Amino acid sequence: MIFRQLFDLESSSWTYLVAARAGGEALIIDPVIGLTDMYVELLGQLDLELALAIDTHTHADHITALGGLRERTGCELVMGEFTQASCVTRRVRDGEIIACDGLRLEAIYTPGHTDESFSFRLADRVFTGDVLLYRGTGRTDFQGGDAHKSWDSIVNKLFRLPDDTLVYAGHDYKGWTVSTIGEEKRFNPRLAGRTQAGYVELMNNLHLPRPTMMDVAVPANLVCGTGKTP
Repeated sequence: MIFRQLFDLESSSWTYLVAARAGGEALIIDPVIGLTDMYVELLGQLDLELALAIDTHTHADHITALGGLRERTGCELVMGEFTQASCVTRRVRDGEIIACDGLRLEAIYTPGHTDESFSFRLADRVFTGDVLLYRGTGRTDFQGGDAHKSWDSIVNKLFRLPDDTLVYAGHDYKGWTVSTIGEEKRFNPRLAGRTQAGYVELMNNLHLPRPTMMDVAVPANLVCGTGKTP
């Protein structure tokens, strides 16, 4: 399997490029518009054809590259079934399998950070978007976020995956590149040793500043970053 992690310094966002083989089709998860040229160059270098561009949710801190990648590669745009993005060409349901040239990606509905967030499991790894971060969790105070749903998504869905499942999150602010489900169960300070009530109280009292890009990013991302529908 071909697997690449690409980091956007401005938004501290991870993008993941995955393919089963050289010379085949690839998928990309949570691409950032400012790195579009890099993605296209890398696809060419690895002799890959981009088939699917996926966003785990409607981002508030950066503009997605979904639309730009569709224009340059002809790829299909994928999000969860509850997205309000008008430009998405495929909406997936909880438990649905997304096939891509030998890869099988399972869609897992994990609301909490936003009301339309999905995670995606691929073999020995899971891409958690912003609902589960490295030793942290995504904020729950805007875009339909809900701390109760965040707890349920993490504890009753993601934490039921095997402990050795690799966790690849949508953001990192501390220098992490990967974790595991078992590690996050034991060491995530927002979750380990807490009850649901304690988690909800913690999340509801974070008092975080509003994302600086939110008023620009959310409207842009509802049209996949280009202002164009399919």
